[in-house]
Amino acid sequence: MTTPGPRNAITDVDGVRVGHRQRIGDGWATGTTVVLTPDGAVGGVDCRGGAPGTRETDLLAPENLVQRAHAVCLSGGSAYGLAAADGVMRWLSEQDIGFQVGAEPHEVVPIVPGAVIFDLPRSEWGNRPDADFGYAACDAAETEVPQGCVGAGAGAKVGSLKGGIGTASVVVDEHTVGALAVVNAHGEAVDLSTGRPWAADAGLAGEFGVRWPDRPGDVGESDGTSLNTTIGVVATDAALSKAECRRLAMSAQDGIARALRPSHSMFDGDTVFALATGARELPAASGPFGVQARAAAFDPLCAAAATTFARAVVHGLLAAITVGDLRAYRDAWPESRD
Repeated sequence: MTTPGPRNAITDVDGVRVGHRQRIGDGWATGTTVVLTPDGAVGGVDCRGGAPGTRETDLLAPENLVQRAHAVCLSGGSAYGLAAADGVMRWLSEQDIGFQVGAEPHEVVPIVPGAVIFDLPRSEWGNRPDADFGYAACDAAETEVPQGCVGAGAGAKVGSLKGGIGTASVVVDEHTVGALAVVNAHGEAVDLSTGRPWAADAGLAGEFGVRWPDRPGDVGESDGTSLNTTIGVVATDAALSKAECRRLAMSAQDGIARALRPSHSMFDGDTVFALATGARELPAASGPFGVQARAAAFDPLCAAAATTFARAVVHGLLAAITVGDLRAYRDAWPESRD
């Protein structure tokens, strides 16, 4: 049976918390979002856009030493915003959380992969996230997840509309899968001739609660050449290997393809991280049919990752508000709020 988690958020996966730090106004429209797993989670990543901005992605390759990540840092600011992860590392190190490299509890190296979106035009030049943003996002981390123009979604743009942060979750065969998306795509999330999101049918039991319009909206024109990037995290409580986490991240990219058109363009750096906390076991791949049994248990989680990421994209679109002259969906089609 497939149902949304109680919060319908990535934090329905036990052990996952989310924090935001943003600045909007006075020449600022940018921020940082941190997905914290203080107890560690096996990680994976998949990058399909032509213009990525990332850190520590090679570390997540299955053949490399470190197995568990302690946070994922998602930030605005383009490549400058990668500095936000330094603050996440500082916060974790103060809690003695990290990969143990010495005999003393504080001798750790926090493992913090990250990715950034291109939102520089939404702020005055030089206004971008730094290490203090990452540190503050960790301080703010909790299980309730604000959506819309918060954190890394503060300066997000999706095609012709304002983008933002969205999240969703689902329970599949007693395993929870959650996703968090920073919706900042070169492509459109909506059929502009009707106002219907491409992923409108991805919701469970009418969760979006929206009467979809059927008319062109009052939106600006996409310039067709903007640099963007949709980034995010998919998490599960299943016990997965690093290779399986990579496969989960690959599946979540299918959610981007369903929700955004075009997706994975040369102007995007679409990157999805996967985190597996390991609280619930899958069948072991042992015996003559063990591999098939494990794959049969794992495959529904991959399908859920794609659908849940698409739902998170729609949630981010619906939660965004107009910032400056960049109109939000709710203002381009106000009847959808009736």
